Amino acid sequence: MGLPKALFLDRDGVVNVEKNYLYKIDDFELMDGILDVCRWYEARGYLIIIVTNQSGISRGYYTQEDFKLLSEWMIQYFKSVGITLTHIYHCPHHENIDGPCDCRKPQPGMFLEAQKDFDIDMASSIMIGDNERDIEAAMRAGVTTNILLSSEANESAANQIIRSLKELL
Repeated sequence: MGLPKALFLDRDGVVNVEKNYLYKIDDFELMDGILDVCRWYEARGYLIIIVTNQSGISRGYYTQEDFKLLSEWMIQYFKSVGITLTHIYHCPHHENIDGPCDCRKPQPGMFLEAQKDFDIDMASSIMIGDNERDIEAAMRAGVTTNILLSSEANESAANQIIRSLKELL
């Protein structure tokens, strides 16, 4: 059967509507089409894994506990609609506060941790991000199919630029 493959998703701007430094459940709003995309890929054997930069923790806007509560709520919410979020990886750092780290995208640390934790076939995996740093991190980790969700971008290192998640269905 081979190694598992993953659908890697950035959180803010891909899973949920971008709201600066989101950490409250009440402010969480799903992106149009994300549940259908997750269902489609999960039905085809992909693990659903979120990889998200969360510098708001380092900046003191919210705590690790705040992030954990929202993440646990997300996992339960997705489960309630029939989708398994395999794991949510996050980087709490910001280079101007903490110095360089291996996990903050465009570094590939979160992807490599997921690969190690779940024995993922990175070449068969997919990344959907809304920023070039998402695409760069995935490429550095060996993910060969990268999709940029952007209403503005006309060029990208990604294989494909989409304006809406519904284009993937």
